[in-house]
Amino acid sequence: MVCKLCDLSPGLRLFGRRLKQTANLMVGMPDYDTYAAHRSATHPDLPVMTREEFFRERQARRYGAGGGGLRCC
Repeated sequence: MVCKLCDLSPGLRLFGRRLKQTANLMVGMPDYDTYAAHRSATHPDLPVMTREEFFRERQARRYGAGGGGLRCC
């Protein structure tokens, strides 16, 4: 059995990646791969967070953990 997703054209595969990235941004989850590429290119002397650290940091920033952000109550 051949996987239909693996047999997609490069343009359609790129469209799928962009669609996923857009959906993640709409719900407040920035793209880790974009972050890692930016961090490596512009700040090579600084460490890059792991996916888990990145996710936790973005959630904390969004929901105001530590008293420094917006809170609903």
